[in-house]
Amino acid sequence: MKFIDMFMTPIRAMKMRYLPLLLIYFAYGASGFTAVAETFWVKEHLKLSAEALVALSVWLTVPWTIKMIFGQMIDSFVLFGSNRKIYVYIGAMLIATGIMLMTGLVSDASWLASFQKDKVYILASVISVVGFVIQDVVADTMSTEVVDRTQSDVQIKKELAMVQVLARLSLGIAVFVVAGLKGWLAQLYSYETMFKLSLFIPLLSVVGVTLIKLNPVESSPLNKKIFFGGFLFAVFVVLMGYNEVAYSQEIVVFVSLMVVLYMLRTLVLDLDPQTIRHIQMAMIVIFVYRAVPTVGPALTWWEIDILGFDKAFFGTLGQIGAALALVGMWISSKYIVNQSIGKVLIFLTIVGTVLSLPILGLYYDIHTMLGVDARTVALIDTAVASPFDYIATVLMLTLVAIYAPAGKKGTWFALMASLMNIALSIGGLLSKYLNQIFVLTREIRAEGQIITSANYDDLGLLLWTVILIGFIVPIVTILKFNPDPSMQR
Repeated sequence: MKFIDMFMTPIRAMKMRYLPLLLIYFAYGASGFTAVAETFWVKEHLKLSAEALVALSVWLTVPWTIKMIFGQMIDSFVLFGSNRKIYVYIGAMLIATGIMLMTGLVSDASWLASFQKDKVYILASVISVVGFVIQDVVADTMSTEVVDRTQSDVQIKKELAMVQVLARLSLGIAVFVVAGLKGWLAQLYSYETMFKLSLFIPLLSVVGVTLIKLNPVESSPLNKKIFFGGFLFAVFVVLMGYNEVAYSQEIVVFVSLMVVLYMLRTLVLDLDPQTIRHIQMAMIVIFVYRAVPTVGPALTWWEIDILGFDKAFFGTLGQIGAALALVGMWISSKYIVNQSIGKVLIFLTIVGTVLSLPILGLYYDIHTMLGVDARTVALIDTAVASPFDYIATVLMLTLVAIYAPAGKKGTWFALMASLMNIALSIGGLLSKYLNQIFVLTREIRAEGQIITSANYDDLGLLLWTVILIGFIVPIVTILKFNPDPSMQR
């Protein structure tokens, strides 16, 4: 009965007014449909190094760090009688444009022949990301607006948490649906076909806001400091990137952090000191937890070149991971909305560290000594590790939702999301530095000649470094800055 109760909790909590935002999250979850095809195409057709690809991933987080512009637009600008639906349509058009550019690129379309592949790839990636950012801001804002505010404070906090759970479940269901397909279909069909099929993603995102009538939301006065400051910051970022200024990424990330912290300060000045203190500690915990480095693309290259993992197997890994993440998120929903954030994040950090060890063991060939196939180890590790990232995301977003100021929700979510994505940018920079220290390369050929030889000798040291940083830094931070150890939601 207890299991049935846990299983039924999200179903009982579902309300029709949640559907538009849940479909936006579903579309974002489905965005990984071309991930396997894209990974193999980049490996085969672009000459970008592991360090360059990590650096690109840092630039691709920049649109997420300027969400305050879109947050202000959604809070203050009404277009064609709407300050919600119209922005979902705009985002969908941008996503579709990015997909069409990628379709032309992978098919060697004549209309792109005069452009460098690397630059078209970057442009398509940025356009798509901006589309997803706009839609994400709308969905984040709506996640606080769909909650029944006539309830008690305790019930409001629980519904805010449940909306975040349902949002992650929607995203997780989409990830599950495409997880296996993205690898299995990539094995069967051309890169061009995979990107053409992915046009279903922007279509999905507009279904909810088209079919369900949204309650009118009163616009709030434009915060000129945040809007124009964010716009100037966006121009600054573009100029830094376009002119390839030395240490441009580091400069942009540092300036981003200062700008976002200043803007957040302007939003919370009218709150009481105790609430401000909770918010400050929560921001520190969220920031550090998100800022840990990763290994980078070289790990996937090693799995392809040395372990022999193919597109279909990556699809199988994704399917198993998505399924178990979804199940774990589903049955833990009741637990999540009733536990303190610090306690669960410490647990997740420990579990995440332990679950990093099987991949490390694969590098040191321990599976061969034990007579176990590498694919079996990867399958088991994926199965066990899958649910935990989702749970951590729900906890962080719930914390953000609890403190969303009235009339400023779009801007608040945008700024907090910017802060979290700046943390990811810092994690990306740390990953780039680690890839500069531990140089890993895949084999690159041009006209039948080997330009760069494969070299994965330092992958083990890189794995050890990432695992230790990912354990020590978050644990120490959470213990010191837990926003409220006694907080029960």
